[in-house]
This record gives sequence, C-alpha cells and structure tokens, in this order.
Amino acid sequence: MASAPTPPPLLPVTNPTAGSAPATTGGSDVPIAQPAFRLFLSRLSDSARRSLSDRRPWGELVDRSAFAKPDSVSDATSRLRRNLAYFRVNYAAVVAFALGASLLAHPFSLLILLVLLAAWCFLYLFRASDQPVVLFGRTFSDRETLLGLVGTSFVLLFFTSVASLIISGLLVGGALVAAHGAFRVPEDLFLDEPSAASGNSAAQGLLSFLGGPGSGV
Repeated sequence: MASAPTPPPLLPVTNPTAGSAPATTGGSDVPIAQPAFRLFLSRLSDSARRSLSDRRPWGELVDRSAFAKPDSVSDATSRLRRNLAYFRVNYAAVVAFALGASLLAHPFSLLILLVLLAAWCFLYLFRASDQPVVLFGRTFSDRETLLGLVGTSFVLLFFTSVASLIISGLLVGGALVAAHGAFRVPEDLFLDEPSAASGNSAAQGLLSFLGGPGSGV
C-alpha cells in the first residue's frame, strides 16, 4: 500500500510586536528612537514652562523712572548682579531674541544650522541604539558617526558665517543685558527667599531637558 505523502515543513513566521519599528528597505534610512525623541520634547516643553513662570513683567523691566547712571564701576557691578538674579528669564529672552534676529537676517546660515541640528538628532542623539547608520551601502559605527558629525559641524560652523552670526548675536544680547543691568536701579526690587532659591537653580531648570532621554534622570 502506498504511503501517505509527507507534508511540507512549516516555516516559522514571526509577527512584529507592538511598538517595534518596521524593517527599512532603503540602505540610507536611519530610524529615530521615537520614545526618546518624545521624552526630549516633553522635557523641553516642561523646562520652558517652568522657566517662563519666573518671568518678570516687561513693564517693570523698561520702567524709565528706575534708570540712573551708576556712581562707580563697583556700583554698576552690584546693580548688574542683583538685576541678573531678578530679571534672569527676561534677560535670557533678550539674548535669545538677539540671536534669533541675527540668524533670521541671514536665511542661508539659518538653514545650515537647522540641517546640522537635524543631522545630530537623527544620526546620533535620538537614533535607536540597535540601529547602525547605513549610508551608501556602508555601515558606520558610533565612533565613526560621532567623528563625522564633529568634523562636519566644525567645517560648517567655522568655514561659513554661522559661527560669526551666533557669536555676534550673543555679544549684542549680552551687551544689552549688561547695559540694562548696570543702569537699572534695583532699589525697588524685592527678591524673596523662594525666588532666590529658584534663581540659584535657574540654569539647571532651563537646561534640564539636556539630560539623556534614555537615562531616566
């Protein structure tokens, strides 16, 4: 009697789990770690919200009746120190505005800076740790990727007008802050204990989003 035909072997089929990134077919695709990127944006939003909550009224900043020429350099330094503690968020906004105006006046340099920031985000900062960078059919290690980004950043920043625009914007903003802080009489400014404690940690709060998204800190 003829034996029954042997059924063909079953091939294992793996279904992608929820949340897993689909396989990419292009050799130059670099997936981004979506949870890490969302956590970074969330930290950035929370940090900006906490910092802006300490902003002083702009009318108080530009009150013309509170301006007077300092008697000496030490007097100007003392005024600047007190005004920095009181108007820290407003001063940061002034510097940011000066920097933004400097870059917006040169769209090409602004485009270079945005492309450079996007390259750092997608190729290094928020790239999934188990996904190597593959460009033009070649796989790059983390060290090679970092060295490439550092070299590209150096060339784009210092061999174009990007670095000079950033420096000039920061210098203009710093000069405005220094002039205002030296001529603004801080006699009517009352800095209570909670505000003083907040001032000591203002830089930490403003830059807290820079902590590693995957570190859980």
